[in-house]
Amino acid sequence: MNIFVIGATGFVGGHLSRHLAAEGHTVCGLARTETAAAVLEARGIVPVAGDLDARRPAVVEAALNADAVVYAAQAAPEQETGAVSDLVRTLAGTGRTLVFLSGSGVLLQRTAGAWSPDVFAEHDPFTVEPLAELRKATEDIVLAAAGEGLRAMVVRPGLIWGPGDHGHLSMVYRSVARSGAACYVGQGLNTYGHVHIDDVTRLFALALDKGPCLPHLTPPRPPPCLTPRPAPLPLPSPGPKQEAAPVRHGFSTGGCASARSPSSGASASCSSRWVRTVTRPSR
Repeated sequence: MNIFVIGATGFVGGHLSRHLAAEGHTVCGLARTETAAAVLEARGIVPVAGDLDARRPAVVEAALNADAVVYAAQAAPEQETGAVSDLVRTLAGTGRTLVFLSGSGVLLQRTAGAWSPDVFAEHDPFTVEPLAELRKATEDIVLAAAGEGLRAMVVRPGLIWGPGDHGHLSMVYRSVARSGAACYVGQGLNTYGHVHIDDVTRLFALALDKGPCLPHLTPPRPPPCLTPRPAPLPLPSPGPKQEAAPVRHGFSTGGCASARSPSSGASASCSSRWVRTVTRPSR
């Protein structure tokens, strides 16, 4: 299969493009700079010069020349919605495949670290937080295209972790290295899940190979027979609290643990704007 990966130099898109190339697919990747193009060539990926702004027509043209398109870029919300809208309009009626990487953070609730019993399945209605409105709108654009001659799918993983990530787990480990304590928000009772990058790449490969035109594909809970991966460090015993600097993130597939994403049967993630409360162990 000829697969065009938008975001091929990023964390998820990079792992995915290498995985697909190793499976024997012809993989093209979007390269915004000459440096990015050289990186892709070194990985056996065919670079496509373009971007999601002025050079977006080159991206759309590359999509038309591919059998399948994977959108795994982390762009500004307005830019993302515009690019995906152009892709959908161009690919509608072609029978090609479009798989969009979202995140279960679209289900986020602002709880400031408190527990919430709410749980949502894929098709349950929910109130979309302003931070996630454009991402949810982009999901809807992709899913609506499934009825317009396009094999369109949305993947909503939780917080993705693994080699090279800059997400929550790596943030926890860095906080331990710098302060001697793992950081969490408020009571630390907000729930969200994680999924390893290797599992995400396998999910995308299965979606491209076997996925029907279903509204969503979400990673199942891993069976216990899988080889265990290193667990995050345990939280320290409660001690004196100190206010950390504000932590600000844009919406993505992951983010800071200040809210919760009540998804059912899938890893959940969130991204929000909160001030962290750092708990340090008594000395």
